Amino acid sequence: MEKLIIPEEIKGLYVDAAGNYNHIYRDKIPKTVKFCKKCVLSNQRPRVFFDEEGVCSACRYAEVKDTKINWEGREKILKNILNKYRRKDGHYDCIAPVSGGKDSGRVAHQLKYKYDMNPLTVTFAPIRWTDIGWRNLRSLIDTGFDNILCIPNTQAYRLLVRLSTEYLGDPFQSFVYGVKAFPLQMAIKYKIPLIFYGENGEVEYGGDMRNVDSFEHNASDDLKDHYFKGMMPDEWEKFGVRNDYLRPFQVPPVEQVEKLGIKCTWWSFFKKWIPQENYYYSSEHTGFKPNPDGRSEGTYSKYASLDDKFDGFHYYLGFMKFGIGRSTSDAAHEIRDGHITREEGVRLVRKYDGEFPAKHFKEFLDYIDITEDYFWKIADKFRNPLIWEKINGEWKLKHQVK
Repeated sequence: MEKLIIPEEIKGLYVDAAGNYNHIYRDKIPKTVKFCKKCVLSNQRPRVFFDEEGVCSACRYAEVKDTKINWEGREKILKNILNKYRRKDGHYDCIAPVSGGKDSGRVAHQLKYKYDMNPLTVTFAPIRWTDIGWRNLRSLIDTGFDNILCIPNTQAYRLLVRLSTEYLGDPFQSFVYGVKAFPLQMAIKYKIPLIFYGENGEVEYGGDMRNVDSFEHNASDDLKDHYFKGMMPDEWEKFGVRNDYLRPFQVPPVEQVEKLGIKCTWWSFFKKWIPQENYYYSSEHTGFKPNPDGRSEGTYSKYASLDDKFDGFHYYLGFMKFGIGRSTSDAAHEIRDGHITREEGVRLVRKYDGEFPAKHFKEFLDYIDITEDYFWKIADKFRNPLIWEKINGEWKLKHQVK
């Protein structure tokens, strides 16, 4: 791959574990590591909280889903909303962001074929598509959807992925910008005031509970607090990133969103969110296929986050920062859903968490134009000393789930 063009203003931009990373995360995370008594999640996950019994907020919400939420009542709320926005003139009446994955596939398919809506599906391209990711998106579209696909300028994408890796220890951050910004951009462009996202990740996986009882997703504050962590796209300008590079990743001005009255909501507010059931549904109705290699690197599962060749580095660097890897996220939810026991989850986490995503490593290095040595310098700078120690030249976790 050709050399990445890096503006002079940002050459040498690099922060270590004593700099911006501290400001973004570490000052808000507990200094004592604890693991949830019901699942395998630790208190190092940003914004999660544990109660006096040592149970994480995601597990407590799972109990609420099982025992306190009236799902028939939520269905009535959903139907009332859809009745308000449904159109019969051929115009799109809602937007469904889709990747081709199991979750977004179920949301889009049910909107169209169960509730008689006419969704426009929109897709922000992953950094580097996997074959199975592209195949699953095409299969979903082929079941009867219009789709608008945004593939941003490759130089822009590469540069932002490089910056996100160096500055935030998360190569996926630029992708997150686009995934959240593009549906809003299309809602304004086509005057479609209703957007359906999949799950409220904060309440489902352990985080900010401000919207636990709300079906509306604030298009400004929530995005900034939960998804545009550390640096908004506009801030890259001060480092010399061209404004036209940033446009696909920028959320529209709040006044434009409010003028159109755009409502952003989560399907998981209305429907009990169970990823495994989404997999079965999409396999049957949208032709979704799991990872042909079997399990994904870093975990035991085969059907989650399959679209991008580089997603493994998002999970791996998260493991450096929080001691929480891909297997922890999968196992924690499956424990809450009753699919595996905590004991089984512990074994899976200890076996697979932190496995290095070797399959696409060379391509990832080429994409962001760094050496293998520099990658390890970045990874080691983001290792949280609270959870890592070096023993006989090898990094070891100080605390493991039991």
